[in-house]
Formats: sequence, C-alpha cells, structure tokens
Amino acid sequence: MVDQPMVVVRGEALRELPPDLAVFSVTVSAGGRDRQATLTRLTDRAAGLRSALDDYPDAVERRETGAVQIYPEIKRGERVTGYVGTVTTLVTVTDFAVLGDLLLRLGNQDQTTVSGPWWQLRPGSRAGADVRREAVTDALRRAREYAEAVGAEVDRLVEIVDEGAGQSLMRASFGAAEAASAPMHLEIDPQRQTVHAAVTVRVAITEPTRLRSD
Repeated sequence: MVDQPMVVVRGEALRELPPDLAVFSVTVSAGGRDRQATLTRLTDRAAGLRSALDDYPDAVERRETGAVQIYPEIKRGERVTGYVGTVTTLVTVTDFAVLGDLLLRLGNQDQTTVSGPWWQLRPGSRAGADVRREAVTDALRRAREYAEAVGAEVDRLVEIVDEGAGQSLMRASFGAAEAASAPMHLEIDPQRQTVHAAVTVRVAITEPTRLRSD
C-alpha cells in the first residue's frame, strides 16, 4: 500500500498590542542605631505608602507585599552597629493616565525606591488565542498552496504542533525622584506588547496530478 503524500508546513503570526497592566515595585527603607526607632520609622513610611496608594483607588488594581527585611548591621565579629529595615510592595495599575504622577509622588517620599513599570497583557487575554488561530490559518494556507503547485488538494489534517507562543514584557526603570518646590508631571508612554505564535502543521494531500518546477 502506497502511503498518502504529506505536506509539512510552518505557520506564524505576530501582533503588537497596547498593554493592559503596568506593574512596578516600591521599597521603603529605614535605618539607625536604635532598633525600636528604626522599626517605628519603617512602619511610618510603609503606612505613608499605603496612604498614597489609597488616593488612587480607580487606578490601582492590586497591591501586594513582596518582601519585608529587618536585619542588624554587624561589624568586627558580632558587634551590632545599627539596624536596617525595608518593605517592598508590588503595585498593579490599569489607568496609565495617572501612572506618571503616581510614580513621581511615591518616588518623592523619604527613603523610597521605585522600579518599573513592567508592561503586561492581562492574564487570559484573548490576544494569545487569536494569534494562535492566525498561525494555524497561515499554515493551512501554505499547505494548500504547496498542494495546488503539484495539482493536488489538502485531504485531511494529520497533526498540529505548537512551537510555543510568548509575549515580551518591556520594562523601564524609574529611580527615586528629588524633592522639588514646583509641581512635577511625568509623561508615560506604554510600550506595546508583542504576541507571537508559531505552529508546524502536517496534512495529507490527494495524489498529485503533475510535478513541475518554475
């Protein structure tokens, strides 16, 4: 029995889309020789951060404590010379119109470091499914073209192999801002996200009626 002829092709699709989310981290710090005083300053600054975020209820979708560190500074054996504490919060923002002002406000607080934003599409976005569908369509179109070149038709689909789809997460760093007497405004330009999909498709074709080379 003669095996049915096969065609193996690769399909690909690419889209650039505006991000849905901006994620950044804020770290407040405190240090000093007295442990209790250090902890008091740290909790005050952490409370100040929470209060600032409370002023943007419509823009901040989620905030999560990423890490808390409290440790002694030690020199010459086990001699404690001071204490350091940090609290890091991860913030997810959906309203990019106020993002720049929020970053400036947080970065202008004492002993505060702001990093980000990291741009993302929302988890479960339809963009990935749409791009994968386009990749399969592209592969089937190529398969039909190859089949037609030898006087055949696509008979049936044998296999689809997903080569993996990914999304790029673009980022930009933002350091702590210097205090200023005049109002500040930071324009933020969201970075478009690239969504890519590639598949390998194997199809069976009817018996070719001609072979040609152009």
